[in-house]
Amino acid sequence: VLKLFKLLHRTRQEVFKNDTKALEAARQKINEEFRNNRDETSEEKINELLKIASDVEVILRTSVIQAVHTDSDKIVLIPRKDLLQDNTPYLDKPIKK
Repeated sequence: VLKLFKLLHRTRQEVFKNDTKALEAARQKINEEFRNNRDETSEEKINELLKIASDVEVILRTSVIQAVHTDSDKIVLIPRKDLLQDNTPYLDKPIKK
């Protein structure tokens, strides 16, 4: 449980780097969820909660991307290595065979 707790906080720090509001909100939510369930004794329920926490960590690491407003009509995306995947290149005009 402690290992997963620490992993969630490390992921939070990486995903929301330089965004103090998001860092604080994520810290509070992680701590609140673990605090609310600290007295749980059912092994089945504990395993279910650990699975949920593990899934949340994966989603944060692989799906959340930071964006910064640069102008009133422009946003710059800041991808992390975890988000970059091999993909088929985009072509404006498909090649006809």
